[in-house]
Amino acid sequence: MKKLILSIVLLCGFHAAASACTNFIVGKKASTDGSVICTYNADSYGMFIGLYHFPAGKHAPGTMRQVYDWDSNKYLGEIPEAPETYNVIGNINEWQVTIGETTYGGRDEMIDTTGIIDYGSLIYITLQRSRSAREAIRVMTSLVEKHGYCSSGETFSICDPNEAWILELMGTGTPGSEFYSPKMNRVVWVAMRVPDDAICAHANQSRIGKFFTGKKINPKGFYPTEKNAKADLYYSKDVINYARVMKWYDGTDADFSWKWVYAAPDFGGRRYCDARVWAFFRHFQDGFAERYLPWALGEDPNAEDMPLWIVPNRKLSVQDVEKCMRDHYEGTPLAVDSTTVGGGIWQMPYRPSPLSFEVDGKKYFNERPISTQQSGFSFVSQMRSWLPRQIGGCFWFGNDDGNMVPYTPIYCGNTVQPECYNTPGADSFNFSFKNAYWVQNWVANMVYPRYSQMFPALEAVRDSLEKSYFDQQKAIEQKAVALHAQDEAAAVKFLNDYSNEKAQQMLDRWNQLAQYLIVKYNDMVEKQEENGTYKRTKYGLPIVKRPGFPTPYARHYVKMTGDKYAIPQND
Repeated sequence: MKKLILSIVLLCGFHAAASACTNFIVGKKASTDGSVICTYNADSYGMFIGLYHFPAGKHAPGTMRQVYDWDSNKYLGEIPEAPETYNVIGNINEWQVTIGETTYGGRDEMIDTTGIIDYGSLIYITLQRSRSAREAIRVMTSLVEKHGYCSSGETFSICDPNEAWILELMGTGTPGSEFYSPKMNRVVWVAMRVPDDAICAHANQSRIGKFFTGKKINPKGFYPTEKNAKADLYYSKDVINYARVMKWYDGTDADFSWKWVYAAPDFGGRRYCDARVWAFFRHFQDGFAERYLPWALGEDPNAEDMPLWIVPNRKLSVQDVEKCMRDHYEGTPLAVDSTTVGGGIWQMPYRPSPLSFEVDGKKYFNERPISTQQSGFSFVSQMRSWLPRQIGGCFWFGNDDGNMVPYTPIYCGNTVQPECYNTPGADSFNFSFKNAYWVQNWVANMVYPRYSQMFPALEAVRDSLEKSYFDQQKAIEQKAVALHAQDEAAAVKFLNDYSNEKAQQMLDRWNQLAQYLIVKYNDMVEKQEENGTYKRTKYGLPIVKRPGFPTPYARHYVKMTGDKYAIPQND
């Protein structure tokens, strides 16, 4: 029997454990131009990854697909291939369907260790089989109901040019265990449509609370079909009954809260996770920051819980969302305080992992902001219904922490990745100057410990590149639309060439930035410039500035060391 192998890990050279991620969702009436917007920071420690591509294809009856766990590269089994699959570039397909995720865990006993499909494989299999968000929900849930789901609790963002959805999904235990019932489905799940005029977010904490307002849950489940194509809520068979059978819940259907039963928020779920949702929402609703700060702090058990979504006080652009993906809680009580010793000499808004640590028997923690050094990739997906589908889907992609890289435009019909996002020979053990992941991590790791000194130079290049992309976007897409009217393939190729050109130009500019940073800031001094040219002495040598300790750090240093390094007064 012919077999088609799906192994994301083999394509990108390393497994990708996206266990600490952030997603934002923007409905089409909440965006400035009518786009549906979906974001994803894929955060994992040591992740090496590029831009995925799965070509469209036709598959003969009997074709099987091998599935490998996205986190570990463990072979899980095989499933029948779909007769037809669609082109996928990154996390968007040719129909502008985009899927992101964050892992929240939940009850360990609900994991089905015998399941064939994990959360990562589920995303990319579904993208290849779906032409809309509703179809994606049907594909995802039917796959795991049939083949089993071997991951822990997961929240998915599922969007298309017209709709945005949030789906939460868990297994119902390993067959043979006390938490498994053969009379029930192998998964429980609930999917809710985000209102068109709202924004939503999730960040490693289950977000769906009470969801059912009817008289009684349908015991057969409520699935996306042509008959209920306009419904705003879908759910699985046994979504509540499973909790009752396990004796975790005995209330009414209307009072059932998914997250409080299956993944109750604890201190970490609020402070490390929901606080990132709070950080996003606070920009777009008056009074939100103050009202829900007690929840985000995670300390008050009686704090008011945040809503699943909000209607923003202004409409969001792609640029607004990109800015939020770079957030470190600046200007809030949760700000990653760059003036303390934890930020180092040059006030770094990043902290080493793990999040918690112990000193002399007492436990402490670091804040966990949206922007973090362990991002393997980041995207902002822009989906637009009024354009031809291969033009409407613009996938803004960055191959590292979004704060440290520009997002370059990748169109959803693209079939050839830029070399910098798919570099032969580059992997987690092999550096390449042709590879965006490595060059951008090289620059970022120079900047992290000397943030206040060096970041402004990176930020200027990053923002200049992004501005040039947005300035060109309208004209490029107008040309693509004109081409599309005559030759669809020519329009797709035009956008593919444009995307690849911009990505490669970005890499060239980033290599220049790396060289500039090491030359200008070598050995913790700063070579002085004037009008973009290094200043020299009359003998041709560089004029340097020795900045020493920034004042906030100098104060902390003296406080920690006392008079140990004080110069005697009589000197």
